[in-house]
Amino acid sequence: MTVNASTAAAPSASDIPARLDSLPWSRWHWRVVMALGIAWVLDGLEVTLIGSLGSVLERPDTLGLTAAQVGWTGSLYIAGAVIGALLFGRLTDRLGRKKLFMITLAVYMAATLATAFSTGFVFLSVCRFITGLGIGGEYAAINSAIDELIPARVRGRVNLAINASFWIGAAFGAGLSLVLLDPDVLGPALGWRACFILGAVLAVAIVLVRRHVPESPRWLLMHGRADEARRIIEDIEAQVAQQHGGTAPPVSAARPAVSKASGTPPLRQVVQVLVHRYRVRSIVVLAMMVAQAFIYNAIFFTYSLVLTRFYQVQDNKVALYIFPFALGNVLGPFLLGPLFDSVGRRRMITLTYVLSGIGLALTGWAFMQGWLTAFSQAMCWTVLFFIASAAASSAYLTVSEVFPLEMRAMAISIFYAIGTGTGGFIAPVLFGWLIESGNRSSVAIGYAVGAVLALLAGWLAHSYAVNAERKALEEVASLSD
Repeated sequence: MTVNASTAAAPSASDIPARLDSLPWSRWHWRVVMALGIAWVLDGLEVTLIGSLGSVLERPDTLGLTAAQVGWTGSLYIAGAVIGALLFGRLTDRLGRKKLFMITLAVYMAATLATAFSTGFVFLSVCRFITGLGIGGEYAAINSAIDELIPARVRGRVNLAINASFWIGAAFGAGLSLVLLDPDVLGPALGWRACFILGAVLAVAIVLVRRHVPESPRWLLMHGRADEARRIIEDIEAQVAQQHGGTAPPVSAARPAVSKASGTPPLRQVVQVLVHRYRVRSIVVLAMMVAQAFIYNAIFFTYSLVLTRFYQVQDNKVALYIFPFALGNVLGPFLLGPLFDSVGRRRMITLTYVLSGIGLALTGWAFMQGWLTAFSQAMCWTVLFFIASAAASSAYLTVSEVFPLEMRAMAISIFYAIGTGTGGFIAPVLFGWLIESGNRSSVAIGYAVGAVLALLAGWLAHSYAVNAERKALEEVASLSD
């Protein structure tokens, strides 16, 4: 990549990336994972609350929304996430990972609290949009920081496991709605507001934990702050050594990474590199992001509407069907994640996307034929998303590790924005409209579209995905398409 002459510096070799990759797993890594991975818990909480509360918000004693308006709130949340990713992703590359993952969390916290005081569709929509801004920014800042701090040999399984924590938030959101919507507790009129208030309270606790996560030493090196990067890696090594015998771990035999303190490249240059130098991997990543966004947002944002419209499930019982769905989504990346580091990225991405497409097509057919009950539909989704969750997580893993450090957050943002903007924004509105028609065949067509997208992504991954397993980020970026 070329850089402006005014900002370029002479290349310098540093062993800091190798030192980060050589660290044994430790309590320090657990703290980083817990503090940063919570972003997916928050996203899961937000998506599930709307999914679980969708039918409740249609009641006249709440906000009196239509099914289409419920779909729009989901789409506006996604629209906010898309814009937030682009805005905060750029700032993440320019100002640093740590500053931005604190700012984006604050945006999320304020907007979620405001959601609890919504008085109608417009107020709710604005709040959901701003909440999305915060979550979209989280994706860029957090994915960048995690990949740059986690050792290469376990980067795949850790990244997938962190993405799976989305479903811990989903289960938490389902539990909140189940309890608080109970007429013997708060009931629908007040319970839905309390759900969002408690989400904001959770964010406050996360702020306190994140204060202790350091800036990425890799980012500091890229911005000419080598002394600060060295102090941070020495502090990390001291903490790890204290747990593992009192001496610093040996550094791997990998060559020192060579980098320029080039700062943040202009946006035009970022786009040029993605379109030309990394054109093939850009196409693969885009297909993966679009497919997973369409499938997840189409099904999950409107899950409560399917249950109440086609299976006559009571409003306050919808959350019960979220738990098995969330369980499958959590277990998939946790159990399949290690295979992405051992069997390899290309094989596992292909397998999970192809099986997801086939499973979605079969489930959609069974739904259209009326063969399923509310329970069997939930079981089908549980099995399907055991695999699809690993596939979706691998999309975020891929986009965060195959592009150069100096543009990593912006690349994440661009592909998240395009993929989520097409698959995530369109899908909830489309499915809300299809469900409102009351026609099973119409809804099944939507499932078929998702299946085709997943199969296409699987084929592209099989042909062109990067074998990034157990490789340093600097080495992955240097590989040719």
